[in-house]
Amino acid sequence: MLGQSAQEYFRVILLTVVGQAYAAADYALEERPIQWAGGQFRFTKALRSDRTATIEYQLLAYEDNTFSSGQPSRFRVTLMRSDGLRRDLSALVVDDFGVAILPSSAHWWTFRTTDELGRALAEAGHLTIGYGIPWLAGELTPPQL
Repeated sequence: MLGQSAQEYFRVILLTVVGQAYAAADYALEERPIQWAGGQFRFTKALRSDRTATIEYQLLAYEDNTFSSGQPSRFRVTLMRSDGLRRDLSALVVDDFGVAILPSSAHWWTFRTTDELGRALAEAGHLTIGYGIPWLAGELTPPQL
């Protein structure tokens, strides 16, 4: 990670872990270096009816140039559509679909090391692919209680 900011390192690992899967679903990382520097990474896809779907990662990095000490860094995932639909991935999975795979509906994935970051991104990516992307496309709706 020498010479890279925590945000740049996160972006590289993010693309390594979920980049191919998101690309296969026609999502592309927006080229927005200023937002990347602030810890915001958005993957977007054009949907039918001139709508856009967005998967947004928000990183809060507590240690510059390292994730190995101090307070853990964390990120969350928010799903958005240009028609105003917006939901945190954790709330969608836990509250809307009733899947208790995460500790709460206000979950932030935390990590201190590169290995922990990779595992956290893989978990969030699997949930995004299984629930978030179909939900954004209107192909998967939560059960009616």
